[in-house]
Amino acid sequence: MRGVVFCGDREIEIREFPDPTPGPGEVVVEMKASGMCGSDLHQYRRPKGGASVGGLPVNPDPVIAGHEPCGIVAAVGAGVGEKQARIGQRVMVHHYKGCTVCNHCRSGWSQLCQREPIAVYGNNAHGGHARYLKVPAFTLVPLPDELSFSAGAAISCGTGTAYGALRRMRLSGNDTIAIFGQGPVGLSATQLAAAMGARVIAFDISPERLNRAKEFGADATIDPRSNDPVAALKELTHGEGADLTLDTSGVPEGRVAAVRGAKVWGTCCFVGERNTVTLDVSSDLLRKQLTIIASWTFSSIGQAECARFVTDRKIDVDRLFTHRWRLAQAEEAYRLFDKQTTGKGVFLM
Repeated sequence: MRGVVFCGDREIEIREFPDPTPGPGEVVVEMKASGMCGSDLHQYRRPKGGASVGGLPVNPDPVIAGHEPCGIVAAVGAGVGEKQARIGQRVMVHHYKGCTVCNHCRSGWSQLCQREPIAVYGNNAHGGHARYLKVPAFTLVPLPDELSFSAGAAISCGTGTAYGALRRMRLSGNDTIAIFGQGPVGLSATQLAAAMGARVIAFDISPERLNRAKEFGADATIDPRSNDPVAALKELTHGEGADLTLDTSGVPEGRVAAVRGAKVWGTCCFVGERNTVTLDVSSDLLRKQLTIIASWTFSSIGQAECARFVTDRKIDVDRLFTHRWRLAQAEEAYRLFDKQTTGKGVFLM
């Protein structure tokens, strides 16, 4: 089979790999859709020979990219019962594996495992940008029949990450939330927060992304390059700031604005990866009784919960996708995605 490999310095190769065979407790999933996520760009842009990506050691062997896999079960290994997986079942993948026995792993938070280095499918272990993906059966999350494979791919990271953050902040219809960054995760947060009844104020430097945020339910949009983002936010919130703020941009300026744009007794959540932030502890935090939380993706249980929420509320997650690609177009797809002005992309097999 062919698989997409990030080589570093914005280079991509499509290489041949043997079709996987499931071992005990494993399954092989035939990919139907594999999403493109903003965090892919860290691997795409990393220098050749870099020591780590996202804090994980780089696998010395070529690794198939893609951590938003969705498809159907094609083969099961020994010891996998029908309640775990069955041939032809529509599934998403919770794209992490830890020690499997610690409390974090047992509660569906494999990415928080402290006992051994975790495997992240599409990062330091083979991912979904190929015809097949071999994973432990416990990583599978059922895909509701009402959802497309593309929607399942989005829920497998970007949309699921947005949902996890909103749930951690306990968003309600009483809240005004400011969302900094309207890439795939931020736009998902805008769509979900609007469905939860909140008032959404969306920030981005891309006019195209701000227009999409408006289409996805944002009540107001702000370009921080043409406005003082905190002043503009306070003008829309009676001088107080937002109840909740969410940074998905990962850039220091976005994080600072998210902290300073939250009102007294407000909550700020960081989702965007990488970089640093410098704050004045007294004025930015203590004097506001501010709560800052961090949200790293979601548990396998949270992934299933997100899929149910999207299904029950009839949220059109497929609208996130502006580009649909074949694997042979991977170089073109990531070159465009790297500009960070488009919506979400997905590879369809």
